[in-house]
Amino acid sequence: MSETSKTNQHRLTLENRARLCLSGVEDVSGFNEEAISVKTCDGNLLIKGSGLHIDRLDLESGEVSVDGRISSLQYSGGESRQSRFSRLFR
Repeated sequence: MSETSKTNQHRLTLENRARLCLSGVEDVSGFNEEAISVKTCDGNLLIKGSGLHIDRLDLESGEVSVDGRISSLQYSGGESRQSRFSRLFR
């Protein structure tokens, strides 16, 4: 997979709040059984839950699979959002 296609597509699939599959992942910056922090091409994603486990991690293809009880998904960062907020608070 080329670098361009890897960074342009971000997909998230959640199955029964127990299995999460992500694409467009650039890095996993931290994880434990209650939270996983992932950097995607669309911004940072914080996954919260209980018994979380990274089942599959392949940064070459930008794919991650997470198992456990997922209670929330929260995005932050994204370049376009960040610049709008930066202009508001200047």
